[in-house]
Amino acid sequence: MALFGLFNKNKKETLDKGLEKTKQSVFSKLARAVAGKSKVDDEVLDNLEEILITSDVGVDTTLKIIRRIEERIARDKYVSTDELNEVLREEVANLLIENHSENTDNWELPTDHRPYVIMVVGVNGVGKTTTIGKLAYQFKQAGKKVYLGAADTFRAAAIEQIQIWGERVGVPVVKQQMGSDPASVAFDTLQSAKANDADVVLIDTAGRLHNKVGLMNELRKIKDVMKKVLPQAPDEVLLVLDGSTGQNAFEQAKQFASVTQITSLAITKLDGTAKGGVVIGISDQLKVPVKYIGLGEGMEHLQLFNNEQFVDSLFRNN
Repeated sequence: MALFGLFNKNKKETLDKGLEKTKQSVFSKLARAVAGKSKVDDEVLDNLEEILITSDVGVDTTLKIIRRIEERIARDKYVSTDELNEVLREEVANLLIENHSENTDNWELPTDHRPYVIMVVGVNGVGKTTTIGKLAYQFKQAGKKVYLGAADTFRAAAIEQIQIWGERVGVPVVKQQMGSDPASVAFDTLQSAKANDADVVLIDTAGRLHNKVGLMNELRKIKDVMKKVLPQAPDEVLLVLDGSTGQNAFEQAKQFASVTQITSLAITKLDGTAKGGVVIGISDQLKVPVKYIGLGEGMEHLQLFNNEQFVDSLFRNN
């Protein structure tokens, strides 16, 4: 069974509901763009370009999609407006596959070593701590032994939030006083997790992007210190972004990618926003796979990303 298989029963239903606003926005605009047209011409493509950009897909990714549709039209000689939705759907799916944002809902923890260490990065307010709590909950529900490390020592509130999540989920939290060395917290967390035969470790970190040099040094030091306990750590550097901020999430992603290597993305708060296109653009521009998407407040509303289901929810016209 896939690691998060426990929550797959209503997963598609949650995804459909969470992306409803984005879908309605795209389809209402698309319907206007092709009104009175039988084939996809330059005017339709110009309108489609505007639709994608205003859906927060991003300029560069939008131009790439448009260019691919133009190539399809040139090759097939004729694409009707009725076919446009399917062509668009296929090209978006292809982009996600190219960036390895595929069907991570089949993902399993590696069996060759333990614990699996996830270092979580992102600015305050994007849902970073909540994402850590939900991940801890879902790993625990899947029968895994989880440890949390409160390595965002810059804010007392961050330490307190992680502690609250640890108590709520029922997993241990390793912490020190506010102002402590974050690398020291990470070191202690990994030592405790290793000694207690844990399966998964989630390390919270500070996200002070206004001090990029300091952040870069801090993240590098955390990584270096963790390797002293577990040479492969971290297994994953997960960047958490708030999908409802659209282009601002793009900028944050670029900033973080410039200070540390990002291996996966969690895009939160996609429910209730029409900016779901940001998932496509960020993955394409960073060349980093989307692994988790947040679609609500519930513990089970953090889902492992499934490319096929995402594209189906976004582009199925019903």
